[in-house]
Amino acid sequence: MTEFFALVPAAGSGLRMGGELPKQYLALAGRPMIYHALAALCASAEIGTVFVVLAPDDAHWQRYDWSPFGAKLQPLFCGGATRAESVRNGLLASELEPEDWVLVHDAARPCLSQAQLAKLIAELRDDEVGGLLAVPVADTLKRADATQRITKTEDREGLWQAQTPQMFRAGLLLQALQQARSVTDEASAVEALGLKPKLVASESANFKVTYAQDMRLAELLLKEK
Repeated sequence: MTEFFALVPAAGSGLRMGGELPKQYLALAGRPMIYHALAALCASAEIGTVFVVLAPDDAHWQRYDWSPFGAKLQPLFCGGATRAESVRNGLLASELEPEDWVLVHDAARPCLSQAQLAKLIAELRDDEVGGLLAVPVADTLKRADATQRITKTEDREGLWQAQTPQMFRAGLLLQALQQARSVTDEASAVEALGLKPKLVASESANFKVTYAQDMRLAELLLKEK
């Protein structure tokens, strides 16, 4: 029977946040940021194991208490220099069956809800390709030149903002990442194979913490939950 697994690439340094501590370990609502992403995945009854891919020399992981997640959470110290490399290394180390589903989620998306997660799995579990959570672009998009002057207003019709988790069969995703090594998300690698991942409508609350000012919004959302 096909099983579901999650994989969280967390080998990066999050330089845009500033400071010496990697972004995934910054304190958020009393926990390291990554804790909240892992908690959402571990709370799903559908997901058998949650793999977190860390840098081989990660010295921070052991400083925190991960015991509430029990054996369901499995750290893999095989992260690479890029997200794509970390996911690829994680897939190889986890030794999943080719037909197993793997949900790749950002460590810096701490506000993923159980409703969003359940919707993603329900809509994709019988899909031939797989897909991802995403939201239609609502704002007007401007293209700028090197001096930050507007050169063009882009048509937003049909545009979506990609989120995570992104859910694909382990064998397909590994094949895609072995061929497309410079992509910034898993869907792009699958697209490079000529396939069309499905967009599953999500909510803006599942945003990625990128800058320091995002932390306060994330904390407010977590407190509401």
